Amino acid sequence: MSVTRLLIGLAAVAIALWVLVGEQLAGVSADAVVNARLVSIRAPVAGRLTLQPLTLGARVRIGDDIGSVQDPRSDAVRLDDLVMEEALATAAVTRANADLAATEAEIPRMAERTRIYHEERRAELQARLDLLRGQGAQTGTAPVDQGVADLSTTPVPTQGERIRILEIALEAEARGVFLGDGYNDAPWSEQHLSDLNQTEAAQKAALAEAQARQAAIAARVDAEHLRVNLASNATLTSPVDGIFWELRSAGGEDVQRGDELLKLIDCSSTFVTLSVTQSIYNSLKIGDPARFRPDGQNTVFDGTVTRLAGSGAETIYRNLAVAATAKHLERYDVAIDVPGLAGDDRLGCAVGRTGRVFFQARPLDWLRSWVQGWVRG
Repeated sequence: MSVTRLLIGLAAVAIALWVLVGEQLAGVSADAVVNARLVSIRAPVAGRLTLQPLTLGARVRIGDDIGSVQDPRSDAVRLDDLVMEEALATAAVTRANADLAATEAEIPRMAERTRIYHEERRAELQARLDLLRGQGAQTGTAPVDQGVADLSTTPVPTQGERIRILEIALEAEARGVFLGDGYNDAPWSEQHLSDLNQTEAAQKAALAEAQARQAAIAARVDAEHLRVNLASNATLTSPVDGIFWELRSAGGEDVQRGDELLKLIDCSSTFVTLSVTQSIYNSLKIGDPARFRPDGQNTVFDGTVTRLAGSGAETIYRNLAVAATAKHLERYDVAIDVPGLAGDDRLGCAVGRTGRVFFQARPLDWLRSWVQGWVRG
């Protein structure tokens, strides 16, 4: 009986030693911490800074209003010049429209006058022709009708010749050709109508040119308005879902374009940074599995090695929320991606939360998995 108890005791001691040694010799980090990338908000223009009443650590969403930079002294001289040019171009369009409207109003009146003239002229010639034909053929030296033609004073045309002259004039009138004083083939109203049509075409071309110029200047005015607005008043919005982490300039200060105003934590970029011994570091490679357990919790999150920065990795922490400690830099830097953190309500963006990372299986992993399943169930 005592031998059995002795064997049982030795077995228990051996198991305990195996568990203790296995737990301690498993690859483990010294100072794992939840970290994230920082996003800097810089002044897009020079001016007076105004910030929303946010406290450090406050949550922000993409597009949230953070503040603004206003510069009431922005240069608007070019805008003033363009506005004046636009006014002149508008006046030119108005004048071109008025000139064209006047011409278009005159054209129908002159066309109607020309139509009436031709109708009355044909009626006059027809009446004279009918009169001569009714008198019958005669000879003599009757005077020539000065309203029809002034071909010659001597010899005096016969009545038959005058009839022929009237017939020629009437035929020409039917074709739209005016025969009267011997050198004009159209009456004054028709000549003026032709001039009006040419003027109308020229005025339409001038109006189109003025409208194109007005549109071009208006587009430049709009662009300059946008430039002046951007230069005089710029709104600051959050580019990420994150945390208000660091304030570099206070509200009410005058800032210059490009000045860093504040920093936000990008919660979508959380991962775990840690340091390990040289022997563990040399046994790792990108893509190796890892497990992260936050301090004070039994929950363990699966992860993957994503970066092996080695010793002296200070520079890579310049854009991260949690900087490396001096002790951390004495060891070998490793970063792991832990997707499960994003879905955890308490640890989704718990930057600065510490824990431990394990790279090898440990004797009690089965027990931890069972406890986690039982707690979640």
